[in-house]
Amino acid sequence: MKRILLAEDEENIADFVCRGLESFGFEVDRASRGDEAWEKLQANDYDLALLDIRMPGMTGLDVCRHLREQRGYALPVLMLTALGTTDDIVLGLQAGADDYMVKPFKFTELVARINALLRRAVSYRQAAPLSCGDLSINAATHKARRQDTEVDLSTKEYRLLEYLMRHEGETLTRRQLLRDVWDKDFDTNTNVVDVYVRYLRQKIDEGFEPKLIHTIVGVGYCFSREERP
Repeated sequence: MKRILLAEDEENIADFVCRGLESFGFEVDRASRGDEAWEKLQANDYDLALLDIRMPGMTGLDVCRHLREQRGYALPVLMLTALGTTDDIVLGLQAGADDYMVKPFKFTELVARINALLRRAVSYRQAAPLSCGDLSINAATHKARRQDTEVDLSTKEYRLLEYLMRHEGETLTRRQLLRDVWDKDFDTNTNVVDVYVRYLRQKIDEGFEPKLIHTIVGVGYCFSREERP
């Protein structure tokens, strides 16, 4: 039985989510404050954490940051939030969250996302390091190495870079990246892909040659060891 920590200060939402997850066979521990959630994460082994962003004591963002700093990326984190702008999404993902859902949400979608994250966590633990030229990434640590330089990657930075590397030489549209890396259909006006490509370029291209991430004007991006026109 998979064990989940649910950190949510709104009692009605917590009751609803807890009952629903238990009906799907999950074991659920609850916390109504961020500091309480952090204490439980330190004291217990969980398979996944559901963290509301706005909680008393500590925010969900703070809990997630502490978790990543101390325990790495083995535990999947799904953020629950009433905030749905691109900036809020980026803040959550930069804190180390694997995914997020905006309240109110459909419970069946929540369960589907939980199951997807649990499957991905298993595949990450089993994955061998991936390399392209002088760049390599490690799924277990979410670190990249280019030549002799090691850099940390957030969860979404890692997933985006891994996807680009596995599709080396292919032109990838923004819609394709949104669908396959973020697992959902965003508003097509969002710039979240461009934001994360910029983050990756700063970490793995700046100061190195050749450049690996190329912009395909009017279409999207391509990961290639060769210069693109």
